[in-house]
Amino acid sequence: MLLTVVIAKSLVELSLMFIIGRFVLGLLAGPKRDHNVFWQLLDVASKPALWLTRKVSPRLILDQHIPLAASSWLLIAWVALVQLKVDMCLQMGANVCQ
Repeated sequence: MLLTVVIAKSLVELSLMFIIGRFVLGLLAGPKRDHNVFWQLLDVASKPALWLTRKVSPRLILDQHIPLAASSWLLIAWVALVQLKVDMCLQMGANVCQ
C-alpha cells in the first residue's frame, strides 16, 4: 500500500513539474513558443492532467484557465498523498519508510 502511495505521489509531482515548466517556458519563449521543441515536449507531457481537468470541469471554465485548475487540484492531491504517506509511516515505523 505504501508503494502505491509513493508512486501516486511521484506521478502527481511529475505532472505538476510539467505544467509549471510549461508555464515558465511559455513566459520565456513568448509568442514563438509553439515552434520550440522543449515547449512541445512539455505540452505533450502535461496533456493527461490537462485533459482530465477539461473533462471534469464545467464548460464555464475557459480553456486558458485549465492549466491553473489542473495545478490546483494536483497540488491538493499532492498534499493529501503526503499526509497519507506520513500517516502510514507513523503507523508502520520510520525505519520502513526510509
